[in-house]
Amino acid sequence: MNRFLFISICSVFLASSCTKEKTPFTQTPTCNGTVSFANDVLPVIQQSCSGCHDANGVGGYSFTDYSNISTNANALLSSLRATGPQLMPQGGPALPDSTIQLIECWIYQGKLDN
Repeated sequence: MNRFLFISICSVFLASSCTKEKTPFTQTPTCNGTVSFANDVLPVIQQSCSGCHDANGVGGYSFTDYSNISTNANALLSSLRATGPQLMPQGGPALPDSTIQLIECWIYQGKLDN
């Protein structure tokens, strides 16, 4: 029993130590100008998310077009800011904080289809 407990504690410690420390979510992000969906957000999604979150909607999400991305933008941001096994993109590496902040600014600015 003690051996099982020791292994369990070590597993939790190792899993939590392999995460990237993320900048906390702010209610009012610092944004440099208007974020463009087509030029700023969509390329990040296509490069980092669409491989798994395609038309089949792995995990319940499909990030194939503006409608799907804007509808699920808050869940997307939460996954990008997560730690541990919830961190996306799955298998890492985590996106840079500046890229995550760009998506946060797009959401804060009203998720414009621009």
